[in-house]
Amino acid sequence: MYKIKSKSKEKRIDTFLQSTIKSLSRNRLKNLIKDGNLQINNKVIREPSKQVNVNDEILLRTPEPYKVEIVPHKTKLNIVHEDDDVIVINKPAGMVVHPGAGNYTKTLVNALLYHTRNNLSNIGGRLRPGIVHRIDKDTSGLIVIAKNDNAHLNLSEQFTNHTIKRKYEALIWGSLRPLAGKINEKISRSKKNRKLMEVSYSKGKNATTNYKTIEIYQNIDVPKISLVEFQLETGRTHQIRVHMIFKGTPIVGDKSYGNKKKKFKKINPFVEKKINNFNRQALHAKSLGFIHPKTEELISFDAPRPKDFDELLKSLKNHRN
Repeated sequence: MYKIKSKSKEKRIDTFLQSTIKSLSRNRLKNLIKDGNLQINNKVIREPSKQVNVNDEILLRTPEPYKVEIVPHKTKLNIVHEDDDVIVINKPAGMVVHPGAGNYTKTLVNALLYHTRNNLSNIGGRLRPGIVHRIDKDTSGLIVIAKNDNAHLNLSEQFTNHTIKRKYEALIWGSLRPLAGKINEKISRSKKNRKLMEVSYSKGKNATTNYKTIEIYQNIDVPKISLVEFQLETGRTHQIRVHMIFKGTPIVGDKSYGNKKKKFKKINPFVEKKINNFNRQALHAKSLGFIHPKTEELISFDAPRPKDFDELLKSLKNHRN
């Protein structure tokens, strides 16, 4: 138990704990707080930025970290490119990128450990070897993996400098106005659901999404749906999905930020079935370009739409005006 003294007034709780408990790293403290191990005046607090006041009573539990062995797992990978430094994978929808939250066996990392015989960079830590960036479990498409620390550092710098070229395609409900443009809206953790993100005007990280409408599908048999291309300048968690719900045009099939099942009036039953049976967000990371860490050449890759996305798109095209 700790008690805030007058000299600590208006200090962030994570800063206070870091100066008080020298044995715990900043990241460890933040994770403990986010996991619900902190109480201030007998109330559970999950915000590392929470301000503390004089006479606040602080209780922090420090359970032993749960040690997990990450085991290589034989899984067929769609390898777009591989050399001594990087691997580019076309990830299928439904595959988690790295272990965590009860899923430690059939992730992309497990498959990569088997494929490379543990030959991945170590910078990402024990649970995320080789992982420079991520795409959501139910998003398909391209992801680059670092096979050594030099490649990892180089690629991380390119992501930090926003020089990595990434394009996505998505089907969204309705249409964007204007049809092409740029969305500059900060993104932060949702106040209502800590697993989700939201646009925030008061705090959060800068997020920039460029978009261009490719095609709009609509007639009496089909509700308005648009095919949109996105180019990211930043890489925030759920960025495209959050920016689309902010614009009132959620991604088709998005169970977290959109309607799980949409009810239609007078719609072609074949199209309705296709839409409601699409069990993930219709979002695909279609292209990826970066400077190779060793050769310093610009390399770029494209991934065709997966079968489920393509079939849904064809059903919309076949029932439009």
